[in-house]
Amino acid sequence: MNDVDTRPGILYLIPVPISDPNNIGHIPEAALSKTRLLRYFIAENAKSARKYLKILGIKQSEITVIEIDKHALKIDFNTYFEPVFQGNDVGLLSEAGMPAIADPGAEFVAEAHKRQIKVVPLTGPSSLLLALSASGMSGQHFSFNGYLPKEKEKRILSIKALEKSSSQFKIAQLFIETPYRNVMLFNDFLNVLLPETRLCVAIDITGPDEFISTKQVKNWKKTPLPDLKDKPSVFIFQAG
Repeated sequence: MNDVDTRPGILYLIPVPISDPNNIGHIPEAALSKTRLLRYFIAENAKSARKYLKILGIKQSEITVIEIDKHALKIDFNTYFEPVFQGNDVGLLSEAGMPAIADPGAEFVAEAHKRQIKVVPLTGPSSLLLALSASGMSGQHFSFNGYLPKEKEKRILSIKALEKSSSQFKIAQLFIETPYRNVMLFNDFLNVLLPETRLCVAIDITGPDEFISTKQVKNWKKTPLPDLKDKPSVFIFQAG
């Protein structure tokens, strides 16, 4: 149990590069400076987190990185937040981009609020927002749908339902997929969506192979498809 005079630390949400971990040019200096001051971290993957922190010049012997156990039936948050209640600031890192966005870190942020731990997000790149801003689709009304169902019939039904909702409410619908399934999902969009529906694909955002393009489905069918295989991608469509 902590001393009554000990004030809890702060949980900082640490942005990391989306593509190459060495490409820290997309991370604001203020976020880099704060990260370099921290000595305790919660990470989706300890190995990749340590690699990134080493790039920032942080000595490995000076830090503690606790990896999120994604297979645990019930997370023991006390273990992760112990440094916080000892008065230490702690950084939460994702594998790429901003933590807690399509990321298991969201559970830790929610728990931090329950425990009255101050949460401070540091500015950094988010592939979802970068893709949306570059798509030309609605930034006023949009919905992130994560992964569509793996079963083809359910996936087709979901696409149709979300297209109908997009048309009715003028919503931009955002999706991600496991990279090796990108081509399959893109082909499903081309086969299911209406010809006039706008479809954007954003590939390897901030990376060397970055490609972002928005076309109506009927026009995508007239052009060679982009190289999607095994590359991190965001898909967006808007109907009506």
